[in-house]
Amino acid sequence: MRKELLPGEQVIVVTRPQPRVLFLPAVVFIVVPALAAFASAWIIRGGLSALAPAITGEWTFWAVAGCVLAGLWILLGYCLPRLLRWQATRYFLTSQRVLARYGMLRRRDRQVFLASVRNVTISQSMLQRMLRSGNISLDAGHHFGNVLKDVPEVATFHRFLLDALDELPDDEPFGFGQAPEEPGARFPRDVREGGRDER
Repeated sequence: MRKELLPGEQVIVVTRPQPRVLFLPAVVFIVVPALAAFASAWIIRGGLSALAPAITGEWTFWAVAGCVLAGLWILLGYCLPRLLRWQATRYFLTSQRVLARYGMLRRRDRQVFLASVRNVTISQSMLQRMLRSGNISLDAGHHFGNVLKDVPEVATFHRFLLDALDELPDDEPFGFGQAPEEPGARFPRDVREGGRDER
């Protein structure tokens, strides 16, 4: 990220979504190998042959291999993608913009320049309030903006964001050809104070 900074731009905060999304994959990661090991031991002790006499001992190896492959398929197909998706999602707050970066091999960036922000809103579910996370919505006008989902320590991130808005000079240029809606437009007071929509 530091190689992509604009002249005079500084990184303030770098974070990832709140890791609560990894709770269920973590449970699956623990339970599935235990079940696969239990099933393999049950098959080796002859439990499968006793349950289905038609299945002889010659099928023990293949039955155990099937249990192991099924466990690996669940871990690689369910747990690993969710871990990589969380790992590859980052939120950057700099002195000039807010950048959300998604993906590893196919990276997707969505950024909003602070100079174009018209309103900042926080929304929180009951679970998010318990975990001190939340969603931050940035309104840049003309139906353009961005939503940072499950930001950890959302109150602190929100405070840093408002401080960065306050420190913008009045003649802060808009990035990549963006322009204010009206000549000489200034940031409304509610952006600096910050809106909060708690649910």
